[in-house]
Amino acid sequence: MFLELFKDKKVNIRRGIILILGVAFFIFLYFFNQVDKAQLVNRQGTSFEKAVVEEVLNNANIQGDGINAGKQIVKVRMLSGEYKGKVLEATSFSGYLYGAECRVNMKVIISLSKSGDDYVASVYSYHREPIIYGFALAFILILWLIGGKKGFKSALGLIFTFVCIIFLFIPMIYRGYSPFLSAVIIVILTTIVTMYLIAGFTTKSISSMLGTIIGVIIAGLCAAGFGYFAKISGYNVAEIEELVFISNNTNMQIGGLLFAGILIASLGAVMDVAISIASTINEIYEQNKNLSRRELFNSGINVGRDMMGTMSNTLILAFTGGAINTLILSYSYSMKYNQIINMYSIGIEIMQGLSGSIAVILTVPLVSIITSAMLTYKKVIREDIEKANTF
Repeated sequence: MFLELFKDKKVNIRRGIILILGVAFFIFLYFFNQVDKAQLVNRQGTSFEKAVVEEVLNNANIQGDGINAGKQIVKVRMLSGEYKGKVLEATSFSGYLYGAECRVNMKVIISLSKSGDDYVASVYSYHREPIIYGFALAFILILWLIGGKKGFKSALGLIFTFVCIIFLFIPMIYRGYSPFLSAVIIVILTTIVTMYLIAGFTTKSISSMLGTIIGVIIAGLCAAGFGYFAKISGYNVAEIEELVFISNNTNMQIGGLLFAGILIASLGAVMDVAISIASTINEIYEQNKNLSRRELFNSGINVGRDMMGTMSNTLILAFTGGAINTLILSYSYSMKYNQIINMYSIGIEIMQGLSGSIAVILTVPLVSIITSAMLTYKKVIREDIEKANTF
């Protein structure tokens, strides 16, 4: 009875400490995000508000292939902002990135520019917010229903990762912190929290944490080495003009953004491999505690070999998907081999895919070594205690 009460007390103390740390972390995030941003564009008098289309006054010309040409004049009833409840006249330009093909009762986002009593309203885009949150909620519910309690904890870990990237990583970059070190901090934080939520503080979770952190850092170092010899840096990306403009008005270090992004992109795959290997070795050990460190290590390697190919494919295909537009353009314009293979965009995609894959491959022996060592070390300690009790 006393032992059970003592155990419950320890659990409650641990939960209390975690709760305090969580509250302190979110308070820190709140104050850390109080940033005076440099005004890059004058947006005074401009807002983006919700509205619903009440009438289409002038339809755009419809071409034979169904594509809109020209613009629409519509009347919209404002659902937010200074003009909430009022009916305004707005223009919807035909475009692939902005505007919308307006119909009556359609909800849209209005770009509203106001100067004195005059205003200019145009349709910015469809109102996609409910769809986005609906899909996100459906994802969490599916994860919860299929994964049960662990699925729900995985969803919490995913939300925590998202919060860290949006409210910690990006503000750190904006404030001028090293992108690489910022990414390492995010990797450490999200790995520890995610692994704890999935498996608690156990041998397999601790070894997974260590393997994931080391593996992701290896991915960043491999990418940095590739970039150094291939003469590729964060200044060779498509958005460099906008980034340079921002860095000239802030303390942001854009040179390391590319490699920081590789760390973040590799995290999921490396974490997946790490927990899978650690869980497998732990389960094998629980079934037979007479296995030696080498036997456990070999078991982890054998399982890992089956995962290396698929996980490497996952990373390379993910980065290839991101470069599909570049590949299509290269093919369509019949670019020469020497031109394609030496393009910055192609080099960056190869660097990202191979660096992440190397990290996945090396994570297998890393986690196998750490997990087998931790399990057998605990066994040695337990045997020494039993020997000491016999005297």
